[in-house]
Amino acid sequence: MRILLWHVHGGWTDAFVRGRHEYLLPATPDGGPWGLGRGGRDWPAAAREVDPGRLREEDIDVVLLQRPEELDACERLLGRRPGRDLPAVYLEHNTPKGSVPDTRHPLADQQDIPIVHVTHFNNLFWDCGSARTTVVEHGIADPGYRYTGAREHLGVVVNEPVRRWRVTGTDLLPGFAAAGPLEVFGMGGGQLGEATGLGPDRLQVRGDLPTAQLHHELAGCRVYLHLLRWTSLGLSLLEAMHLGMPVVVLDATEASRAVPPEAGAISTDVGRLQREAARLLADPDEARARGRAAREAALQRYSLAAFLDAWDNVLADTPQRARRLYAAAERRAQ
Repeated sequence: MRILLWHVHGGWTDAFVRGRHEYLLPATPDGGPWGLGRGGRDWPAAAREVDPGRLREEDIDVVLLQRPEELDACERLLGRRPGRDLPAVYLEHNTPKGSVPDTRHPLADQQDIPIVHVTHFNNLFWDCGSARTTVVEHGIADPGYRYTGAREHLGVVVNEPVRRWRVTGTDLLPGFAAAGPLEVFGMGGGQLGEATGLGPDRLQVRGDLPTAQLHHELAGCRVYLHLLRWTSLGLSLLEAMHLGMPVVVLDATEASRAVPPEAGAISTDVGRLQREAARLLADPDEARARGRAAREAALQRYSLAAFLDAWDNVLADTPQRARRLYAAAERRAQ
């Protein structure tokens, strides 16, 4: 199957393009949100960059939509409307915003394009009306057991921690810095020290590292810290668990489904999480045992094979569903 999708969420796409299909990624010289292509990532050859202006020459079987604006973009570039002239699936990465839990999904109540959520929490909280919905949970390309825990530090991976602040739990970091020094990886952390008031003895901003280097550096931290208040389910948390890291996790949104208690600590009691973080930092043997439990849990629930199989089922049904809809529309017209 030949699938058109834009490079919107690199971590998710990293798993998706490892399936058995051909993946067309619009690419422009200036990149950006509408032309990032492969984005320099080490993806299989089946993930192919294509000039948006030449998309009409491609025999596309289905489009994977990830932003409402892509409906109009497809019609402009292909001359075909997703869900009407072209089989389509809408992938919802995000938790709802606005008047939760009453937030209406942009594709609510339509019958032409199924909505796929990445977590059961999202499926529950988005108001999709009568639109058909399903859940395909995340899958991770296993980086292997990499944990050393050699540094008595708390590792954090978060993008834009200053701008997003309470969403990412950045306001909670100073309390955890009292338990142990923090190493924060990800984009947009340059002003983090000033914003939190933490000095270099308690906070190291490590920046946005390539994936392989990130995994190597992160696995050297003794404990992974996940403090996001409002997110679908951070892929960095699942990657840390795959690496074999013990995790200390704020119990919000989908976290409780992903993290068993034996993997470290999960709670909405921030004080308890701070105490557990300090305990694991001080006990490397306990930290290692918890990390092995975290890895086992992640491999069972978020394996790449299960993820790709689930998506194959969704994609196999999409053209058949589209044909049924077209036939029904023709009957109505007659």
